[in-house]
Amino acid sequence: MAYRILIADDESDIRSVLRLYMEDAGFEVVEAADGREALDALAAQQIDLCLLDIMMPVLDGYHVLKRIRETSDLPVIVISAKGQDPEKILGLNLGADDYMVKPFNPLEAVARVNATLRRARGTAAQARPSDVLRCRDLELDLDACTLTCAGAPVELTPVELRIMTLLMEHPGRVFTKQQLYEAGWEEDYVAAENSVMVCLSKLRAKLGDDPQAYIRTIRGIGYRLEK
Repeated sequence: MAYRILIADDESDIRSVLRLYMEDAGFEVVEAADGREALDALAAQQIDLCLLDIMMPVLDGYHVLKRIRETSDLPVIVISAKGQDPEKILGLNLGADDYMVKPFNPLEAVARVNATLRRARGTAAQARPSDVLRCRDLELDLDACTLTCAGAPVELTPVELRIMTLLMEHPGRVFTKQQLYEAGWEEDYVAAENSVMVCLSKLRAKLGDDPQAYIRTIRGIGYRLEK
């Protein structure tokens, strides 16, 4: 499943150029023209990295970065025309992972995105003492590919295992049917809504009598694993 990049910048030309290069590098792209749109995009879907301009209307990039860091360790690269050291230091102190000064080479932006994502994956792996995911009374052993619920083993198909891995890596986060399909079936989503619904129905049945005790439907958006 391709990484999804949020490009938050009020200059449409910059967003268009970055979109072109990011998509050419294999990323999915979401755009935001101001700080409020950026926060809405982050709340509505899974974003793997944010390219964040500072000088934006409604909410500037510093406010957006502060809001992100209140709840998330999402990788953020600041892109700004402000190249003075105090501006860079402020952005990095607020939690930015990197800082790029405009104008920049779009190929450099792609390289920095790749490098930041590699560091983020490495940090996440180091932070996790074992390949076991836990949420409430669910425990998923990624090495053994086994799931237990309240200590009882739950038999999973490979598709169910991949979907539960995604959900348990991000408890409380809402995933769309497309995201769940692409994670579970490892192929592009093409009118496969029914396949996702059937799969989740079977998963819920395996996890207990209450159909939404663990995997909750968020009407009109998707599904999340309840914390």
